[in-house]
Amino acid sequence: MASEFKPTPMDISVIISTPASVEAEPGFATERRITPTWSVIQLKSKLETMTGVPPGSQRLRLKTPGRTDQWIEGNNTIIGDLGLAKGCEIEVHDTRPQALRPNFNDLSSVEKYVLPDSKYESLSNSVLAWKKNQKLGRFDPNAQSPEELRRNQAEKDVAEVKKRDIAVSKRAIILPSSPPHVRRGTVRFVGPAPTIPFPGIKKTAAEDEANSDTGPLPIWVGIELDEPMGKNDGTIGGRRYFACPNNSGIFVKPEKVEVGDFPPLELDDNLEDGNMEEM
Repeated sequence: MASEFKPTPMDISVIISTPASVEAEPGFATERRITPTWSVIQLKSKLETMTGVPPGSQRLRLKTPGRTDQWIEGNNTIIGDLGLAKGCEIEVHDTRPQALRPNFNDLSSVEKYVLPDSKYESLSNSVLAWKKNQKLGRFDPNAQSPEELRRNQAEKDVAEVKKRDIAVSKRAIILPSSPPHVRRGTVRFVGPAPTIPFPGIKKTAAEDEANSDTGPLPIWVGIELDEPMGKNDGTIGGRRYFACPNNSGIFVKPEKVEVGDFPPLELDDNLEDGNMEEM
């Protein structure tokens, strides 16, 4: 007598999900195909690769449209016997205490790998190697050194301050400025600000403290704004250059300043922060 033919059961597409934790870690949901003849323990071993939860720590909840949610019990239970159908969802709960679960979102305890400068400089396919081959940036034999660039910037700033008649106590607006995007205030500081770094020049904390720069430094204009639309209180890099309420101070380059008869803004004026060179 010929044995009875049993067709291979068709896989069923269901949603696999995890709930969001109390620590606000987001859950996830993905659609996967499940073979109805799998046992619960077989299913759990597959789910571990998706959720990271070991089979022994999984508790599964079956959500079927139109029916009450049910917990799946018994590792030897056959999934197909639970009435699994397209549109169902299996929610994977982690029974481990929160402290014992690996947190893949918190990178604070993960040691960051930093490629040594000597190793990076020896690479032939890096951006640095490309710049060397193209003789760009500091590899350009005609390029100015950072110190020369800083000196040129300082000379340009001095000329701008004189041309624009920028001085302490004068009223000013920050450019570009057109209604309703207008920020105005009073000039409180004009001069070098050593604690604002210049590109390409690194200074130690001791050098900052001793103010050991040689030659002229770029000029910055410190302004106390009429409204708290600034970035500081007149302090930057740990050094105070002028005093004003918090978020009312701002440092800008001289070419971004226009002095004149600018009365204080009314409280109902609409202000919006622009995208400018400022600190």
